[in-house]
Amino acid sequence: MAFIKQNSRILIVDDTPANVFLLEQLLKISGYTHIVTLTDSREVVATYQTFKPDLLLLDLKMPYLDGFDILNQLNALENDDYLSVIVITAQSDKENRLKSLELGARDFIGKPFDHAEVIMRVTNLLEIRLLHNATKQNNRLLEERVAERTREIENIQLELVNKLLIAAEFRDDDTGNHIIRIGQYAAVLGQLAGLSAGHCQRLAPAAMMHDIGKIGIPDGIHLKPGPLTAAEMAIMKTHTQKGADILTGSAGAVLQLGEVIALSHHEKWDGSGYPAGLAADAIPLEGRITAICDVFDALLSVRPYKPAWTMVNTLDLMTREAGHHFDPELLGLFLDNVDRFIKIRTDCN
Repeated sequence: MAFIKQNSRILIVDDTPANVFLLEQLLKISGYTHIVTLTDSREVVATYQTFKPDLLLLDLKMPYLDGFDILNQLNALENDDYLSVIVITAQSDKENRLKSLELGARDFIGKPFDHAEVIMRVTNLLEIRLLHNATKQNNRLLEERVAERTREIENIQLELVNKLLIAAEFRDDDTGNHIIRIGQYAAVLGQLAGLSAGHCQRLAPAAMMHDIGKIGIPDGIHLKPGPLTAAEMAIMKTHTQKGADILTGSAGAVLQLGEVIALSHHEKWDGSGYPAGLAADAIPLEGRITAICDVFDALLSVRPYKPAWTMVNTLDLMTREAGHHFDPELLGLFLDNVDRFIKIRTDCN
């Protein structure tokens, strides 16, 4: 009880100075010390925001702004705080009480004041607020611990996935830089497309997982130095589903996004891609982004089945594929900023 009285902040609002003085004295006599009083209702919201009271004693019938107006203004602040309001009024009819409760009032005190009743109701509501704050703090701490543990688990998952990615990439790229470049390209293109910084931060490692399913493709197909047969191509195309299967079931946001990208990065804007034949906006945005990045880097790189293309030929083909293979708007952003992607490729080499 002493803790509540010594630490609670109380705001009294009544346009009648005598009522304000009486309530203040009753509270001080009972041991409450942090008290602010107002007789002008227009000052309530500003004072509430600076003083941050634990309890508001509020008259209903006042000039300028009545108690209902004040409750509406406080609710509009849109904070998650527990609004502790005791309405003090001679208007004891049911309609006003119900309206007050609907707007957030927690209790009522009638005029004239009864000392014992005022102190009991004030103390009860402050105890409830104290419990509310303690619960909110405990919940916040619990959420932080859960988030920290989730990050730890996700970091372990990412480390394992990265080992798989490096193992897969070493099969046809002895530096492993291809997957690093794809992640960096995707983050830049995502930023250009208007994705949030946090989303782009998740997109970079997720895009690096786009071809993780190729670890399940036989070397005789994956590293074949020439065109694939129809049967071999059918097997190669399964790497999208295999990649999604490897990444599925994770609670981590990055791996969940990696699953989406692994499954969708070979879909094409015109619906001619695989595995689902999705078209246009039905293809996840992250898959459309990764498709552009992957083709750009793959064309410029040596592969078992082809030599590296020139930059001119690469950009010429990609330009012609706008609206066919690629999202035309995303490709426009890519081509308008192609120097940034060329720099990433140069730096990563």
